[in-house]
Amino acid sequence: MTVHGSDERRKDIITDTTLRRVDDRPVRPTVATVLASGLLIVVTFQVALTLGAPFGAAAMGGTNPGKLPDADRIVTGFLSVLWFLAALIVLARGGRAPVPLPAAVARVGTRVLVGLLGLGAIMNFASASPWERFGWGPFTVIMFGLCLTLARSGHPRRPGN
Repeated sequence: MTVHGSDERRKDIITDTTLRRVDDRPVRPTVATVLASGLLIVVTFQVALTLGAPFGAAAMGGTNPGKLPDADRIVTGFLSVLWFLAALIVLARGGRAPVPLPAAVARVGTRVLVGLLGLGAIMNFASASPWERFGWGPFTVIMFGLCLTLARSGHPRRPGN
């Protein structure tokens, strides 16, 4: 393997994939589907908390083991709706939306979600709850990585471009 050959191959890779992001098209729907599935896991957990499931040790800093107080259950109900909307947004960004959303909403919403998931990962790792530190923390980091990948994906090429 020569240095010259490596440089040529590297130039081709940069030109063909990074600048035009041609290879993002097949990846985007898969990443969006996996990310939306993860978000639906979060929705299911939040709905369970809202309905009174005894998972308080794994939520909201673990300060309320068992069933959450009514005020916190209202919060988890609201959060379940927000996470469900986030799943719809990432599916729209991946081209798999079950309901039509404007491209700008999908693009900006995915970028906002990157920030929220990053903040959520920090909060989970800083939590006193071992469930959040060792369970939700790594899970949220994976979701953050998927969301960042989806947010950075380019627009599909139009025919003739």
